[in-house]
Amino acid sequence: MAEQRHGVGLTGFASMPPVPPAMPSADELEVLVRIRDLLGGGRFALLTGAGLSTDSGIPDYRGPGSPPRTPMTYQEFVKAAANRQRYWARNHIGWSHLRHADPNQGHRAAAELERRGHLTGLITQNVDRLHQDAGSVNVVDLHGRYDQIVCLDCRRTYSRRLLAGMLEELNPGFLDRAKESGLVEMAPDADSTVEDQSLISSFVVAVCPACGGTLKPDFVYFGENVPKDRVETSYRMVDDAAALVVAGSSLTVMSGLRFVRHAAKDGKPVVIINRGATRGDDKATVKLEAGVSESLTWLAAELPPV
Repeated sequence: MAEQRHGVGLTGFASMPPVPPAMPSADELEVLVRIRDLLGGGRFALLTGAGLSTDSGIPDYRGPGSPPRTPMTYQEFVKAAANRQRYWARNHIGWSHLRHADPNQGHRAAAELERRGHLTGLITQNVDRLHQDAGSVNVVDLHGRYDQIVCLDCRRTYSRRLLAGMLEELNPGFLDRAKESGLVEMAPDADSTVEDQSLISSFVVAVCPACGGTLKPDFVYFGENVPKDRVETSYRMVDDAAALVVAGSSLTVMSGLRFVRHAAKDGKPVVIINRGATRGDDKATVKLEAGVSESLTWLAAELPPV
């Protein structure tokens, strides 16, 4: 097994310890055998969600036991400078306090499935880039990427690491004051819950170094549309596949659910691996309630050659 490089993920934020995958139970193995036989030697599209990255220590939004979250919408972000101040102050704390995550066994299994020719492509709703860190190549980052910042005015992009340095210079001592005030909770996108409103109101927001415009993380906010080219590429991956496998997504938002409905409409088998109910369960040919990492690892080892 390759040596783990702590922090290779760049964009994944861990507030929980990484969890090694368990062995599938006897009941889970029975369903996995059905999935293996259903997929056979054909190629399939793989759609992944936050449930895949929880084993890397990244909390999800809607998994069993996840607390209710109300992330800022795109409309809120662009509407008021005070909203952007609150967002970037909390995000700066989250970025600074949460260690970077490494790919887990499920990410490596997905990369192995691609290397062995099983996948027409990989569509991920995650912004953590852990699939690429694990070795996957043909990946659509449906919701964008957290390691990149975009200017909403001139459209230049910058690395999140660069922005961290800019915010540090603009807000000397801020992180120390945040530590003293206490952090309540970290969210999957490195947001943090901070009770000290005076701390938030003191934060200085960075602007685009080139044009002075508004900087935003280069991922799709709630209330923002997924770029058309990503959607079209994802549809082609599903069209070229004999089946669709969903791993670790509740399919709550239409950005992922649309591909399940598309595959089902075309009469293609849909396999859903997720702990808890999903909006696509009524379209599933097979539904497996099990850990995503161990399930993908088992399939990578057991699927026959394409």
